Amino acid sequence: MDFQLTDDQRALKAGMRELLERRFPRSRLRAAVDGEAERGAEVDRELWRELGAAGLFALRVPESAGGVGLGLPEAVLAFEEAGRALLPGPLAATELTAHLSAAGWLAGGGSAAGRWVAEGSAAGALVAGAVRGEAVVTALDQGGALVEHLASADAVLALGATAVEVIPAGAVARSAESIRSVDPATPLHRTAPYRTAPHGAAPHGAAPQREAPHGAAPQREAPQRGAPHGTAPTRVAPHRTAVAGAGASGTGASGAATTGVAASGPADRLRREAALLTAAQQLGSASRTVELAVEHAKRRTQFGRPIGAFQAVQHLCAGMLVRAESARSVVYAAAVTEEPGDIAAAKLLADEAAVRNARDCLQVHGGMGFTWEADVHLHLKRAWVRAGQWQCAAEAEEELAAGLLSTVGACL
Repeated sequence: MDFQLTDDQRALKAGMRELLERRFPRSRLRAAVDGEAERGAEVDRELWRELGAAGLFALRVPESAGGVGLGLPEAVLAFEEAGRALLPGPLAATELTAHLSAAGWLAGGGSAAGRWVAEGSAAGALVAGAVRGEAVVTALDQGGALVEHLASADAVLALGATAVEVIPAGAVARSAESIRSVDPATPLHRTAPYRTAPHGAAPHGAAPQREAPHGAAPQREAPQRGAPHGTAPTRVAPHRTAVAGAGASGTGASGAATTGVAASGPADRLRREAALLTAAQQLGSASRTVELAVEHAKRRTQFGRPIGAFQAVQHLCAGMLVRAESARSVVYAAAVTEEPGDIAAAKLLADEAAVRNARDCLQVHGGMGFTWEADVHLHLKRAWVRAGQWQCAAEAEEELAAGLLSTVGACL
């Protein structure tokens, strides 16, 4: 088997890097960071529209709907370059919304949990605008996680236990509290836990959602995280057609889903995809800090020699490269398999690579690495923020442990 990137994938990666180097160079990154206090780290709308015109948010949208018609692996490659450049903004939430807008989730298509926006409505226009980069969409998880770039967002992708909604950002901002973010380019808000509308209710004026027919046999759902040992998971009907064309698996003879990807609801699938796209950004940051460390080790001299000639510095740089490449293999593999366990491993390793590489890069830079003028601390701060988004280390470890336990149980 050939595990190398195709020519088209390499061209996509190179094109994304060239676009970001031209439209978001270091000078614009520093301007966004240094002007955070005055501008509130607002999303650059002009840059956002150019990213949309370049197809960043439409990579997984079918060509028939005006998109690029590619898949999750290509989106991961593009997001890796975005992470390398420390591109700010709710990239994952906007990409997910753009993908769903063309996946049969408008009124008249999709599953019951997917009827969260009426075609032709104001929310529907915002969803369609996400494809072209004309709308900024952030995300709000049911668990009450911090919301990024809420002040700049036009809409919010709200994820419930199984249902998904798109709601105006103003409805969330009214009850949100701004908190100080460790990353100056990622403003955060704390909100009350949001509950999506239950089946049968009409969320925000949308058409009522249909309940499962009475007497229908319950189907399996993935075990809930954090459930006590020995308790049975709750059972709901899975939404296999929630994301059209996204690789959902079929069912076996018993009616149960054949893979873990199709076994849970659309909200869980979106969480996994968001975690993978975030892991891709972490991978890009980890790779970039390797480059920064090596460049500095070649340029900086001590005792008449480049510091890269000293074994201690060489070991630091070598360890950084190993972490980045190990994370790369797992992130790329998860983009192909889309398995929950693979995505959890990708997020876990990418978070570790981004944080630890940034710390080691600071060590290579010495005292100057801690100064505001250096870019190294920006990678560390962004890595800290991303490590707590979508799937933290504890959640990823629980996902992997659950997968191992289910494998052992199947073998016994």
